[in-house]
Amino acid sequence: MSQPMKDAIEAAIKDYREPHLGRDLVAAHAVKDIAIEGDQVRIKVVLGFPAKGIEQDIAEALTERVSKVEGVGAVAVDVGWEIKAHAVQKSLKPIDNVKNILAVASGKGGVGKSTTAVNLALALVAEGAKVGLLDADIYGPSQPRMLGLHGQPESKDGRTLEPMVSHGVQTMSIGFLIEEETPMIWRGPMVTQALEQLLKDTNWSDLDYLVIDLPPGTGDTQLTLAQKVPVSGAIIVTTPQDIALLAARKGLKMFQKVEVPVLGIVENMSIHICSRCGHEEPIFGSGGGQRMAEQYGLELLGALPLDIRIREETDSGKPTVVAEPESRITQIYREIARKTAAKLSLQAKDYASKFPRIVIQNT
Repeated sequence: MSQPMKDAIEAAIKDYREPHLGRDLVAAHAVKDIAIEGDQVRIKVVLGFPAKGIEQDIAEALTERVSKVEGVGAVAVDVGWEIKAHAVQKSLKPIDNVKNILAVASGKGGVGKSTTAVNLALALVAEGAKVGLLDADIYGPSQPRMLGLHGQPESKDGRTLEPMVSHGVQTMSIGFLIEEETPMIWRGPMVTQALEQLLKDTNWSDLDYLVIDLPPGTGDTQLTLAQKVPVSGAIIVTTPQDIALLAARKGLKMFQKVEVPVLGIVENMSIHICSRCGHEEPIFGSGGGQRMAEQYGLELLGALPLDIRIREETDSGKPTVVAEPESRITQIYREIARKTAAKLSLQAKDYASKFPRIVIQNT
């Protein structure tokens, strides 16, 4: 193998800046092998986030650059991914069979947090990850309806629950255990205990990501959850209007206080698209999410329109990502999923599982 040629190939790879990671693939430690046989070059790339929607784009971008290196003939680029567990709050331990927990939160209700959570989960599946969804909104569980799920979860041992599965997403919700119209008249400690049980007593199966649809607000329940649930990263959902942004800032600061990294902001209902004429109008204002992101040094992960199809499809139990997989709105959700997972991949890894557990026995 010619070292000068390998150096030139590596330099060509460095010329490509992966947009989701915000850096080149060598700096991101994603280039695992460069094999040279004569003028034939094989490059192996392993990303830390699922990227089914862009793997071809990455392969083509690297092929184009490496092909220009003197002495290089054919170029083959293999792009894959391996999702690692990432660090959580210092006082907490990760949950068995769950590599990463992503909290989707909002400072107030009515901003489309649950719709964002379910479509994010489905988008991560579409990108090639194993995903679960925990509906943590005890007072207003909506995920069973959004995913078209009915009935009660199975318990094989009388102690733990099997998650319900819809569109490839493993799901658990208090909504499976009560009648849809039954109100939950519970105080904070009961809610917290119920959520801990739903999280820890569900037999999640080898999840790369567990998306938690948190209740709206920043009260006792949310703070207790943030302190007891091992979260790898959070996403804040808001609308562009000032009132929603004010509440979103409180949600952001809550996560900062409990040392949960906020991966970015999703702006919902950023623009209204008329279903009859296609006219676009920012009825809730514009640019609010971007300004908030800039103020706190975060990324605006995506801006979603106020579109009647999003509401109709989630109400029918088939959210947009699965109802219209090729639509522009689905592409936005998948880009949000890629950006979220890529941001998380740059966070500190969790190495606890690498160390042996020491057990002292009296014999």
